[in-house]
Amino acid sequence: MSLGALAPVRITAVRHGETAWNVDTRIQGQIDIGLNVRGQWQAQQLGAALAERGIGHIYTSDLARAHHTALAIAEHAGIAPHAVALHAGLRERAFGVFEGRTHAEIETRWPQDALRWRQRVPDWAPSGGESPLQLRKRVSTTVAQIAANHPGEHIALVAHGGVLDMLYRLATGQAVDAVRTWELGNCAINRLLWTPQGLSLVGWADSGHLEPGVRDETTA
Repeated sequence: MSLGALAPVRITAVRHGETAWNVDTRIQGQIDIGLNVRGQWQAQQLGAALAERGIGHIYTSDLARAHHTALAIAEHAGIAPHAVALHAGLRERAFGVFEGRTHAEIETRWPQDALRWRQRVPDWAPSGGESPLQLRKRVSTTVAQIAANHPGEHIALVAHGGVLDMLYRLATGQAVDAVRTWELGNCAINRLLWTPQGLSLVGWADSGHLEPGVRDETTA
């Protein structure tokens, strides 16, 4: 079967549950931070909400906060933990020297770089990190590689705020430096459709299974 003949793939994409660093507005990037108590609860609520959705395969970032969220989905969907596939291509954007620092610390120590970050300059990256354009290419390539293996199926992708942001931009044709008006809440349910022509948006930021006041990734 040619790539062009592949049946559409339903994708449920979610951001990991809350972490202590989310609460502190501390940049996690690719540092491996686990879920806090609220994040563990969110993951279980998410898993229960997706239990009857017919998800056949789960792919997750190999960072603990995403992996543990994916395991909660697998538990409710009847998928064995060892069948949850780890994929480094779903990791959060690498933020280099920004990682481990709060937004306020970044503004104070690197004001010009903080401005470039806020403006989403397409080809700019913190020292040791990724630019928005590099992240978009990584996310686009990763999703296409995964989806092409599951024509006609329903898969879940568990990742991070930056990755979910790029998925939305890819599905809606938004530029990497367009002002973000969409939510990226922890453990919200986002629905996409993939075909060889690309992604399209089905539904976004469904958080009805969670308590009010889901924490959003305001800097992704």
